[in-house]
Amino acid sequence: MARDGGADYGASLPALSTASTPQPNADRLVAIAEVARPHGVRGELRLKVYNPDTDLLGRGTTVVLRAPDARETQAKLTAVRPIEGALLVRLDGVADRDAAEALRGTQLCVPRSSFPPAEDGEFYACDVEGARAELVDGSSVGTVLELRNYPTIDVLVVKTHDDKTLEVPLTDDYVAAIDVGAYVVRLHHVDELG
Repeated sequence: MARDGGADYGASLPALSTASTPQPNADRLVAIAEVARPHGVRGELRLKVYNPDTDLLGRGTTVVLRAPDARETQAKLTAVRPIEGALLVRLDGVADRDAAEALRGTQLCVPRSSFPPAEDGEFYACDVEGARAELVDGSSVGTVLELRNYPTIDVLVVKTHDDKTLEVPLTDDYVAAIDVGAYVVRLHHVDELG
């Protein structure tokens, strides 16, 4: 199953790597939430959390704020409270609505190494983005761009070498294995997808 910030989603697939296997780019920053809008007049922020079940956004946590123009700065969460469908937070140094409004669209990022280990047969979406996609015979298909969630199925979006984009269903029929340690997704086939 796929995991994103602590929640399961996706199909159960053979995962060749274990928690003791080195993760690719373990210290890279991963966006786990985005500032949707200010909340109130005292600098509180309403977050769109990419995984509502995440435990990575607690009071006292230091995050990296990645602005829409890619500038990055560190900030500390001074207050966190859940509400229906979102998370309300306060950041050190953000004291009024204007300061909060200036952060609209900013992503909150944490190091990949801060994620809890994935359970057997699971992986984090960020660990397959950029991975090599290949058939089980070793022939290269392309690169995984992202894991996309639809109401009825999750798919791996793969950019092929001939610039096509394939949506590969995250099912045993298409995906043979995901090797996080080798940064490879092995596919049975991509017939009927392009």
